[in-house]
Amino acid sequence: MPSIITHAAVPLALWCAADRGRIPPRLLGAGVIAAMLPDADVLAFALHIPYADAFGHRGASHSLLFALVLAVLAAVLAFFGSRRPSSAPPCQPSLASTVQAAAFVFVCAASHPLLDALTSGGLGVALAWPWSEHRFFAPWRPIRVSPFAPQFFSARGLATLLSELRWVWLPLAGAVIAWKLIHPAPAAPRDLS
Repeated sequence: MPSIITHAAVPLALWCAADRGRIPPRLLGAGVIAAMLPDADVLAFALHIPYADAFGHRGASHSLLFALVLAVLAAVLAFFGSRRPSSAPPCQPSLASTVQAAAFVFVCAASHPLLDALTSGGLGVALAWPWSEHRFFAPWRPIRVSPFAPQFFSARGLATLLSELRWVWLPLAGAVIAWKLIHPAPAAPRDLS
């Protein structure tokens, strides 16, 4: 797996590429959590669930179904979270904002197993769970697999961070810069008074 820090790169890059205010801070936070959440399955090791089990590391929580469930949850929270208290006038949530929240969270959550599939180690990711427990790897795997916590602050951990910088952070930063050059932010309206 890439380090937990690097899984936040995709939501942060999308936020940087979007027009100012397009992705509100709460949605960005939800995207970062969704991008990191699949690795909560490391608790399976403490519960003695085998790595290769459907509920082991890189199993069900690394599936596209899991990303879809998080997206639906985001849509529900966006829908009901945009309503005002009963004392305020009724506010109809925007369908576009609900769909945007779901799409953003889905992309952020799905980025996690896709990045993991690009790593040099592990058992692959169960993208198609529950329909298949097959573990997938990308045909090209340039990202060094991250060591677990006790070894993270070692020479191997540093090599992993440098690999992530090269293969994830720098390409995403380049993509954001290119996007901003191609699609500059709209100019602020002028005050003609």
